[in-house]
Amino acid sequence: MDDMILQDLARQAGIALEQEELLLATAESCTGGWLGQVITSIAGSSAWYERGFITYAAGSKQEMLGVSDATLEQYGAVSEQTASEMAAGAIARSHAQVAVSITGIAGPEGGTPEKPVGTVCFAWIMKEGMALTETRYFSGNREEIRRQSVGGALQGIIDLLHSIPPKVA
Repeated sequence: MDDMILQDLARQAGIALEQEELLLATAESCTGGWLGQVITSIAGSSAWYERGFITYAAGSKQEMLGVSDATLEQYGAVSEQTASEMAAGAIARSHAQVAVSITGIAGPEGGTPEKPVGTVCFAWIMKEGMALTETRYFSGNREEIRRQSVGGALQGIIDLLHSIPPKVA
C-alpha cells in the first residue's frame, strides 16, 4: 500500500467526518504515529482530526488511555479487548466523537504461535455507542505490516461512517 493510497484513504475519511460534523482521535501502538502523520499530511485535516495518542508500551496504554491491568493480563496488549479500551480511552480523553485504535505485532520478532507477526487488532468507536473491532493478519516486513495497518484503520473509519443512518432533516 503506497503513500498515495494512504493519503486518498485519509482524504475519504476526512470527507466522511466533515459531512457528519465529527472529530477523530487516534490511539496507536505498533504504527507509532504513522496514522496521525498520514492524516495530518492532508491540508485542512485540523477541521476533523482532534488528536492522537501514541501508546507503544503497555504502561502508556494504561496511563494515557485507561486500559485496565486485567485486560492486559488476560488478553495481552495485542487483542481486540485492548484495542477497544484504547479507542474508548481516546474518546474519553479528547473532544472527538470518533476514535480508532491500532495495536499489533509488526515484527520481525515478537510473534507467537497464537499471535504471529502481522497480527493487528483494531477498534473503531463512536461516542454515540457504535463500536467495531477486528483482528487482521498482514504479511510482509515491518514497514509493510505497519503501512497495511494504517490503511486498514483508515478504511475502517470510512466503513464505520458510511454505516451511520442518514440524518433526517
